[in-house]
Amino acid sequence: MLVLLPPSETKAEGGDGPPLDLGALSFPELNPVRRKLADELVDLAGDVPASLAALGLSGRQEAEVARNARLWTSPTTPALHRYTGVLFDALGAAGFGRAELARARRRLVIASALFGVVRAADPIPAYRLSGGVALPAAGSLRAVWRPVLEPALAAAGELVVDLRSGTYAALARVPGAVTVRVVTEDAAGRRRTVSHHNKAFKGTLAAALATTRAEPSTVERLCAVAARAGLAVERTGETELELVTGH
Repeated sequence: MLVLLPPSETKAEGGDGPPLDLGALSFPELNPVRRKLADELVDLAGDVPASLAALGLSGRQEAEVARNARLWTSPTTPALHRYTGVLFDALGAAGFGRAELARARRRLVIASALFGVVRAADPIPAYRLSGGVALPAAGSLRAVWRPVLEPALAAAGELVVDLRSGTYAALARVPGAVTVRVVTEDAAGRRRTVSHHNKAFKGTLAAALATTRAEPSTVERLCAVAARAGLAVERTGETELELVTGH
C-alpha cells in the first residue's frame, strides 16, 4: 500500500544531510524533469522580481526566492520532516516508534511540484514551487509532469490511497486509486465536505495507514484499519471513501 500525500507550502529550515543529489531520490525515472525544474528555479532566482511573479509570491516573500537560489547547495533532510503544516502535524511522524517509522518510510509518498513525488526518507532541501505554477521556460507543471509521473505511479503495483489536494492530483492521475472525502454530518443526516479541518483529518488517517502492522491490499481492509484507529470511514463507491467527522 502507498499513501499519497499532498506537500505543504511551509517547510522546515535547514537539515543535516548533504546537498541535493537526485541519485539519492526514489523514482529515478523522474530525475530529468527534476533537474530541469531545479535548474530553472535557481536561474530564475537571479531575478527576484521575475521569480516572485512566476511563483505567485509577494514582495514580503523574498526569502522563498533565496531558498530556491540555494537548491543545489543547501542541506537536506528527509521529506517526511521537511514538510510542515496542519496535515503533517496531524500525521505526527516525530512520535513514531522505530517500527512505525520504518513502515511509514515504506508506505508514504509525498507529491511535489519540484520532485514529482518523493518517499518519506528521500533527502530534499527547502524550496518554493507550487503545483499550479507555470514557469517561464518549463511552462505548466501539469503539462511537464503528467507524461512521466503517471507511468511512474502506475508502475508501483500497489493499492494507492490518494490524499492529494486537487492541484497536485492534477499533476498525475492514478487510475484505481482510493480517494477520500472528509465530510461532516448534521442531525438530519445531511453531509457536506469539510474544508477547514480537512488536512488534519487526512493527516490522522495517513498516520493510521502508515503505521499499522497490517498490510491492507483491498479497500475493505483499508477501512478496517481506519476503524481500528477510531475513524468513521465509509465506502461510497468502488474506490471512493468518506471520512465522517463529528463536527
